[in-house]
Amino acid sequence: MNILGYPLGLIMRLLYNILHSYGWSLILFTLLVRLVLVPLSIKQQKSSAKMAAIQPQMQEIQKMYAKNQTKMNEELQKLYQREKYNPAGGCLPMLITLLVLFGLIDVIYNPMQHILGISADVITQATEIMKGLGVAFSQYSPQTAIISSVQANPEAYAALGTDFITTLQSFDLNFFGINLGETPSLSLSPLILIPILSGVTAFIPSWLSMKNNPAMLEGPGAGSMKVMLLGSPLRSPYIAFQGPAGVGMYWIFSNVFMMIQTMVLNKFYNPKEMAEKAKQEAEQRREQERLERIEAKKKARAGDAEAKERGKKQKVINRQMLAEARKRDAEKYGDVYTEVTDDDLE
Repeated sequence: MNILGYPLGLIMRLLYNILHSYGWSLILFTLLVRLVLVPLSIKQQKSSAKMAAIQPQMQEIQKMYAKNQTKMNEELQKLYQREKYNPAGGCLPMLITLLVLFGLIDVIYNPMQHILGISADVITQATEIMKGLGVAFSQYSPQTAIISSVQANPEAYAALGTDFITTLQSFDLNFFGINLGETPSLSLSPLILIPILSGVTAFIPSWLSMKNNPAMLEGPGAGSMKVMLLGSPLRSPYIAFQGPAGVGMYWIFSNVFMMIQTMVLNKFYNPKEMAEKAKQEAEQRREQERLERIEAKKKARAGDAEAKERGKKQKVINRQMLAEARKRDAEKYGDVYTEVTDDDLE
């Protein structure tokens, strides 16, 4: 996870140095991630449209080879290659989003290291001081607890220097009254809004995707796609309850930006319209192929007829030549002339 957290931490540090706000840095970071994923999101919608277009052919193959799984897979692969369709293409944006989330979790759990650039040795010393003070903290996110402890009791950390204390005191984890360094719980507090909103905002994009792209829930790979779409609304609150509220906040705004992105993309890349266009193109291509086959058969029949006609003409010529030869032999040797028959020409 540190491998993913390091580059993302550099981006968060840059944003924080510009904005001097932990909350706004998270929001801007989330927006940048969604913008980077726009090309992949467009590709995902195009992939869904292509799926809708070839769905009838897929169902026909599945019905035809229902008792022969190997042959079915071979024919489906041929169909995918012919139509230039990748069944796994629509999953890539979701997988990248999860990878970014894993990296960002490391950044949010360790803001002193990634955002403030404090060395590991100093963090270790601060952790020991905090333990000596009897401060309760999660073993997964001690750095957020250190920040709160320093802000509440700076004198206890005097051994680490004035710069250390000043840096942590100026680092504000609060965003509109919510401490993004604390872990949400089921108690009635503003923090409970983070898991709730993360679940609600995760459900809406999933619902929109299934509504606008029904084809993604059909055919091979549909099961995994359905699990990913329906699992997100359940996964988001669970993740938000497990760590600092900053993780849930990222998830909330990521979902909000995704909704906006989906609505905008639908104006230019409407899945239903794209699917209809893809179907029309496929039908036109099949019609063109049908006409080409008919034309090829006509040419083949014309070629056969021409060859047959040439054969007839050659047979007449052969008959005449054989007849003339027999006449010459009959006159020369005084034999009886015999008419040429079809058997003589075989």
